[in-house]
Amino acid sequence: MSEVAGANLGNLVEEFGLITHNLANVSTVGYKRLCSSFSQALESALSSQTDFVSGETEFSSSIDFSQGGLKQTGRPLDFALYGKGFFVLETPEGPVYTRSGTFQLNQNGQLSDTEGRLVAGASGTISIPSTIGVSGISVSDDGTISGGDGVSIGKFSLVDFGGNESKLESIGSGCFIMPDESVVPSSAEGLVVKQGYQESSNVQMIKELVDMIMVSRLYEANMKCISSQSKATDSLLSAANG
Repeated sequence: MSEVAGANLGNLVEEFGLITHNLANVSTVGYKRLCSSFSQALESALSSQTDFVSGETEFSSSIDFSQGGLKQTGRPLDFALYGKGFFVLETPEGPVYTRSGTFQLNQNGQLSDTEGRLVAGASGTISIPSTIGVSGISVSDDGTISGGDGVSIGKFSLVDFGGNESKLESIGSGCFIMPDESVVPSSAEGLVVKQGYQESSNVQMIKELVDMIMVSRLYEANMKCISSQSKATDSLLSAANG
């Protein structure tokens, strides 16, 4: 196994916080795990059996947008996405993007998320006629929403950021914003909408726990190293003053 030298305690603390945040969201629908340059450099060193010097690694975090598993709920207003892309939520501050398709109807019969933000349709907000009701709607793989008798209700606005996906910033609750106003999403291609399903968090609990143990051990080892260096310095000072 590669040796770990010169660990930066600040990096270890930040990595520990990132891991605990992932573990706290292991059951959050549509959650995308956070990963860091620190953990990626460490994993690369371990896999290649080379030395890892964490002090040389600048800590930065990123979002892992890999697909989460699909869990069937049978609830007609639960929607999971399979493939690359996002639902769009409308807010006064601008569009918000999410993979969490746990929706509901507001008092006006409009489709919204659990915080009341309207779900964007390809041609505006999505309203479910009271004559059809929740149990009467069906959604096809491409996001087209129909009534039980085949009446067209609307279609989800499904977007993809392609190579700019890494620029998205998390705002919590499985939602993201694009801070770079020059980046305009395109219509998602090949994205499948599954009605009656939820996309699970893509956090792998075992991996996060293993990483937590490793970070804890590195922190402990480096604290011992600092303690030893402090004792050595004290001995030298004592000898010099003797």
